[in-house]
Amino acid sequence: MPLKTASAMRVIGVVVGACLLAALLWVLAAVQFFYNPPQVTPHRTDAIVVLGGMSKERLPVAQKLQQELDIPVLVVSTTGLAGNVEGDALCDEDQADPDLVCFRPSPLNTRGEAEALRALIAEHGWKSVTVVTSEYHLMRAGTLIGQCTSAEVQMVGSQPDLSAIAWLDRFVVETGGLMDTWVRPECLSN
Repeated sequence: MPLKTASAMRVIGVVVGACLLAALLWVLAAVQFFYNPPQVTPHRTDAIVVLGGMSKERLPVAQKLQQELDIPVLVVSTTGLAGNVEGDALCDEDQADPDLVCFRPSPLNTRGEAEALRALIAEHGWKSVTVVTSEYHLMRAGTLIGQCTSAEVQMVGSQPDLSAIAWLDRFVVETGGLMDTWVRPECLSN
């Protein structure tokens, strides 16, 4: 009996060790993909797009880049949700501005935004776009948008101010979302 107990304890130890190693590797990958993602040096494109949500963080980055790089068109995703107040307000105030394009994705998520951007890029004949979103969202959003267009897509991240717990939540959400973009690609035909 003691031999079986020792063997079972060894198996449990190996399983626990493997789980801890897998968790550590996931955290390291998540930090690289979502907390410290690769960034491009932005250059002038045909339009600059602000994805919905966190507009208090994202919109100023887009507006600054638009001015610095002389990007002619600002495109804003509107949602009517609490996290997008600034973007929605800009679209409500400046409806007559020909250099402002506002759109409401359907559904109200990144997949809906990728589909809507595909249509806007085709409609306006844009060859390149800069997309601004939170750093943690760059990889998933870039993957989805890239699946929907052959235009050059330049992803630029804004820096969110999140607690450690909020970052952990983003790591989980973005990991699941990224895996979903690989399993269920959007816009199968560009």
